[in-house]
Order: sequence, then C-alpha cells, then structure tokens
Amino acid sequence: MATQTATATDLSEETREFYREAMRAFDEGEVPFLVGGAYAYGRYTGIHRHTKDFDVFVRPADFERALEVFLRKGWKTERTFTHWLGKGYKGEDFVDVIFSSGNGVARVDELWFQHAVDEEVLGYKARLVPAEEMIWSKSFIMERERFDGADVSHIIHARAEQLDWDRLLHRFDPNGGWRVLLAHLVLFGYIYPGDASLIPNRVIAELNDRLRRETAHPATDADAKLCRGPILSRSQYLIDVLSWGYVDARLEPVGAMSVDEIAHWTTSAEKDGDISQLQAVENGEVG
Repeated sequence: MATQTATATDLSEETREFYREAMRAFDEGEVPFLVGGAYAYGRYTGIHRHTKDFDVFVRPADFERALEVFLRKGWKTERTFTHWLGKGYKGEDFVDVIFSSGNGVARVDELWFQHAVDEEVLGYKARLVPAEEMIWSKSFIMERERFDGADVSHIIHARAEQLDWDRLLHRFDPNGGWRVLLAHLVLFGYIYPGDASLIPNRVIAELNDRLRRETAHPATDADAKLCRGPILSRSQYLIDVLSWGYVDARLEPVGAMSVDEIAHWTTSAEKDGDISQLQAVENGEVG
C-alpha cells in the first residue's frame, strides 16, 4: 500500500514538490535516510493526518552531511538542538532532520535501516522508519501538552501480528525502559479489552517477571535519588531535579545528554509550552 495519498491532499503542490526535492537531494548526495512522522504512521495504521513538517531520520554520523545537502541546494539550515534535531528550510516549508529523540533515548542506529520498510512517499520511492522504532520513540513522549500513547496503541493495534516483539523488548531494555513498555501494554488492554490478546502472553509474562524481581529488592544507592521523569517530560519533573535533590536520568553517564543540552532543551520548553514548575522554582515558591 503506497502512502501517496497519506496527508498529501492537505498539502500544496509546492510543499509536496519541496518534500520530493529534499528526498532526491539526499539520494543524490548519498545520504541514507528514512521517512517517519505522519507518513510512516499513516502507512502502519491507516490513520492519515497532515502535520506542518516532514520528518527525515538519519544516522548521527550523517547529520552534518544531511544539512550540507540542503545548503548546496541554497536552502537555509539550522542545528535546532545539537543532541537530536536540525532543520532545512525552503521558504515557509521545512524538513526536520532527526538522528535521536529529544530525551536522548531513541538514537538512530543500524537496526533502523536494517528493518526499514520500502514504500512510496508522495510518489517518490523511499524507506520508512520501522514500526518498532516508532513505538519505542513515541512511548517516552508524555508531556503536559503532548502524549503519544494513542499513537503507540494504534500502531500496536494495527501491527501486533507483524511486530518483532523481541527487538521491541530489546529497545526498552536499558535503564528501566521496559517499565514504560509495560505501562503502554497495560493501557492497551484497557483501551481495547476485546483485543488484549493481540499482545503475546510471553511478552506480558516476561515484563511482569521483571517487575516482580525488581520490586522484591531494595533500590541500589545509584537508583535511590535518580529521577527518570525528565525522560518522559522535559517540563513536568523539573521540581524533582532542581529542588528536590533528584539526579536527572537524562544526564551523562546515566543518560545521553550533557548539561548544556539539557539546559537548551529546558529553555525551549519554557518558550513553547507549560513550564510552571521551572517558574515556581525560580520564584522560590517551591523549596
């Protein structure tokens, strides 16, 4: 099933041609890329929606080359967030060039490309981000103004029988991420009580076993003051790390982000959305 019609009818012909031109430019510049966002989501779920951007995923090592491709076309570029995202602009239209996630968890690696899906996007032959990696990256987005849990449930509902559950479990292994997967699978059974059996019993059993083993033992010293909340929301757990003495799990070496990257990401949240917790700390309202 081609994604030619996925969101395309909501776009001007000028915008569609810009997206096609961007994909051609990557191919001509020999920069491997995958299409994600609304196009991949529409392919996997049948739910087609227009978004204001076009998401292209590249390996971290190819990020700079990808932006250079745009520069050679005479397009404006920016390194929006050096730990995961850049943009290429042509007029008011733009392409997001992504090599990780905002929380530093879902970094693009070889498995994204090994399991990519051949497809046609806006009439151009391309490859899509695998469904498993979409679930992985979306599962950690739990902002006050954006929660991608419905997307996760819809992908699972549409693709459960085709999913590589072992690879999905592996994706969520590091740093307790399996609890996030378990939470989404529990919610899936609540959302679709008649379809709960789409989740393999062995997956639920393995995650429940991990939960029982972990809760049976006291937290280690390293975990005692660790807060993984900022991985799920860049704004809603700031009190924990700025005022309550918890260690931000995004921070190296536990996580993948530097102090400067976290500061930039937090400042962006202050500009873009709800950041009342940070304001409360700064105003001395929380101690």
